[in-house]
Amino acid sequence: MQIQSEVSMTSAPLLPGERQKIILDRIERKGRVIAADLAAEFETSEDTIRRDLRDLAAAGLVRRVYGGALPLSPASGTLAERSAEAPERKAALGLATAQLVEAGQVVFIDAGSTNLAVARALPAGLGITVVTNAPSIAAELTGRAGIELMLIGGRVDPRTGSAIGARALRDLADMRVDLACLGACAVDAEDGVATFCPEEAELKRAVAERARAVVIAMTTEKLATTAPFFVLPIDRLTHLVVEADAPDAELERISAAGTDIHRARIVPGP
Repeated sequence: MQIQSEVSMTSAPLLPGERQKIILDRIERKGRVIAADLAAEFETSEDTIRRDLRDLAAAGLVRRVYGGALPLSPASGTLAERSAEAPERKAALGLATAQLVEAGQVVFIDAGSTNLAVARALPAGLGITVVTNAPSIAAELTGRAGIELMLIGGRVDPRTGSAIGARALRDLADMRVDLACLGACAVDAEDGVATFCPEEAELKRAVAERARAVVIAMTTEKLATTAPFFVLPIDRLTHLVVEADAPDAELERISAAGTDIHRARIVPGP
């Protein structure tokens, strides 16, 4: 293993900074690390490793989870920044997710650049009701034949482009939806679904509680990562739509919790 080979190169104990650099490299390359495993590989105590992980977490480089650490999701930018990233990949995810929508359903579409691609990919003639907390998605669907549109109110967070807070939660109180297309910053088989905004996490939980099924579509770099605010355990996620090249090992762990995995096909260029 990488750490074993690097540790064996010298008989002298590694300094904390050297050890932490190797741990951070492992997290960035492979995702979750387990403190007990690292302690055995470094031939040191678990307390020492836990201190290393605390230092890395305090520097904002990782997030500590039970027994170890996970990389932070890269999805911490603004909606404007994220909307410009990987449009072809998100279009493929949007198309695959839209195929899960059935005629006559009530569908909640959360804010987010990938969910905007879902809205654009909705086929005509389904006779569905779309509920959204995102002005950008409402603008995309306004006037679309066969779609009855309902917009959740409240304060719009400029970073996420979503209506959040008490007003949005009140608007959701009496709603029941067939399929909730939630946005997420991070998904991990053990740590669940997470995001960077506490009010956003609260609204996503409220939607999921009122949904018969929950789907998340996400780009590969968000898999096996975490974010500060918990949304849902992985066994509450009905469908996960991923890119064609998403790693099998992580998907097998998520599938074992009962989540249906759907791989998006690559959309050919013009």
